Amino acid sequence: MGSTWRKVTRALGLNLCVQVPREMLHDDDGGSQPGGSAAGRRASVAASSTTSSPAGSVGASEFRALTPTTSGGLRLSRSGSRSSKKCAICLGSMKAGDGHALFTAECSHTFHFHCITANVNHGNYVCPLCKATWKEIPLQAPLALGNPHHGRARVNPVLEDGRMHVVRRLSRAASTNRRRNHFPSYFYGSEPSSFNDDEPLDLQSAAARDLRQGRPEMVEVEIHPEFSAIAQSDCLENFAVLMHVKAPRATMNQSPRSNLTAGSTVPQSVRAPVDLVTVLDVSGSMAGTKLALLKRALSFLIQNLGPSDRLSVVAFSSTARRLIPLCRMSDSGRRQALQAVNSLVPSGGTNIAEGLKKGFKVIEERRERNPVCSILLLTDGQDTYTLSSSGSGAQRSQPDYKVLVPSSILSSTAVSVHSFGFGADHDSAAMHAIAEISGGTFSFIESEGVLQDAFAQCIGGILSVVVQELRLGVECAHPGVRLAPINSGSYRNQLLNDARTGFIYVGDLYADEERDFLVSVNVPFAIEEIVLLKVACVYKDPVSKDTVHLPIREVRIQRPQVVSSQTPSIEVDRERNRVEAAEAMSNARAAAERGFLSDAVSILEERRRILSESLAARASDRLCLTLDAELREMQERMASRQRYEDSGRAYVLSGLSSHSWQRATARGDSTDGSSLLHSYQTPSMVEMLHRSQTLRHSPRRPAPPIQPTRSFPSRPRPI
Repeated sequence: MGSTWRKVTRALGLNLCVQVPREMLHDDDGGSQPGGSAAGRRASVAASSTTSSPAGSVGASEFRALTPTTSGGLRLSRSGSRSSKKCAICLGSMKAGDGHALFTAECSHTFHFHCITANVNHGNYVCPLCKATWKEIPLQAPLALGNPHHGRARVNPVLEDGRMHVVRRLSRAASTNRRRNHFPSYFYGSEPSSFNDDEPLDLQSAAARDLRQGRPEMVEVEIHPEFSAIAQSDCLENFAVLMHVKAPRATMNQSPRSNLTAGSTVPQSVRAPVDLVTVLDVSGSMAGTKLALLKRALSFLIQNLGPSDRLSVVAFSSTARRLIPLCRMSDSGRRQALQAVNSLVPSGGTNIAEGLKKGFKVIEERRERNPVCSILLLTDGQDTYTLSSSGSGAQRSQPDYKVLVPSSILSSTAVSVHSFGFGADHDSAAMHAIAEISGGTFSFIESEGVLQDAFAQCIGGILSVVVQELRLGVECAHPGVRLAPINSGSYRNQLLNDARTGFIYVGDLYADEERDFLVSVNVPFAIEEIVLLKVACVYKDPVSKDTVHLPIREVRIQRPQVVSSQTPSIEVDRERNRVEAAEAMSNARAAAERGFLSDAVSILEERRRILSESLAARASDRLCLTLDAELREMQERMASRQRYEDSGRAYVLSGLSSHSWQRATARGDSTDGSSLLHSYQTPSMVEMLHRSQTLRHSPRRPAPPIQPTRSFPSRPRPI
């Protein structure tokens, strides 16, 4: 038992407080037998209880899983809660004499009295650490209050803010009813009719950002025609031109630190602050390890937000509730957010539409607005309140997923919903549709252990937005040139002026993020060099709020009388491979949904063959290797109907989301350092992901570094 227990705790990265039956105290590897002495059994228990969790695990002392208890068991507390120096709810000090009353529960865990009473007021009558059901609960009552009317009570004489601390003993009937039908009271409490109670913005930090030193870097635009020269007598259709856009790196400011020597400075990132709303599924299916890991991931998120960022937490099950308004992540804001997260209790069904409605209400009714705004939606189930469909299996009709999204989101381009499907039972088609409609990404979290990594990768990007409202304009310069329909993935585009002018609306870009777009034109006869296209780019700096117009770039083609053999642009070939691979994924998914899995596998196999013969693949291009690995993984997940239903559909949809927006998503093992699927990851994503993995892994086995896959080789930038 001991070795198995150590493996489990090491894998979870959590401190556990459990009960172990006496008959299971012997070790699997030949420890004490049932007939052994009691002292030997106690020694075996003591040895197994000394295994510590990985150093640096976020939330290791805050969130613990509970192993089912048995009668006659022995309680093992691995954290020594009586001697703990920090409150697990607010992470504040619990030293004697600091002016705060303390509460020690029946399970021996200790908290600040004001923290645990707020937790109880949310309807939680269980220990936040070990989940033991309490018979006595802490309350705060006015000083005029006499003895509690429910049975005996112990009164703590320490007074704080004119209130008296009371521990009330629950009646047997109330305690039993709580255990049988526990539904969090925060779903029933009063809630303001308008969510205009957001905390004011941090104006001092905004002023500091306005004083950033040096001129910010600008977006880079490169143009790559398929061929640099075309013979005078040739007239071509569907001549490809690649437009490559790369966002600047994060602006660094030299800011003095008080703990450094005089005159010394350290570089700090100057970025746009974020308004973030997390919409979290706390239905009954999230009970146990899932909810514990979700709390740990949210703790990591909270600790990595800056004091100018604002966070609101919305929980939903059968209904939805805003737990905290948009508040800045200062020290007090973090404590409030951690307390709200710790109060989450699983119960009820899954009403995704109500959760999104409440989350967008927070965004829509805020009084003040940070430059960047996003919603994170996580669920492990399927909406059982709004969606309706008929049939089953391959004949099942497709529901209208737009009914899950508030109508105000459909008309908004400023708020994106990044959705996370957790486990094998979530509705991946619904989550993908929500992300596509709102301009966000869909991530498939197949393994429970990488939930924090998926959040970290997404947050690493959101916290590094350096470009907003980017728009590319293409104008035909030669009178005989016309644009073909533009394939820009999920980005909106339009053709105007008899197909002589086109626009691609890209929107936000993370630091160092890249976008590639292929446009096709016809090339007429000509006897001299011609200018095919003129490309313009305009965007907004989210920090300075300035609108930036880049110089117009021209696409020139040489027209000699004779053109000897020339090699097509490898940049164009690389992007064409990516676009055609994404089309093959979409076609394979459509075939699989119709029930033709063998056809789906054949489509992917044929695309892999064509990819291997491409110019970029023969040059050992890393993106081609990534695409081949992705197509092969999809083939394996379409090997059977059961495999496709369990994980194949979600894996394909998260891949399509990634390619359509050219933005990194989590899927399968894509956050693992040994995986090839690192397309579109930016340095800020990699850094945040590495930070998460370092906290999850033991120091003796550090997480391997992850290198992003870029469309073009990195080029040195001037310092």
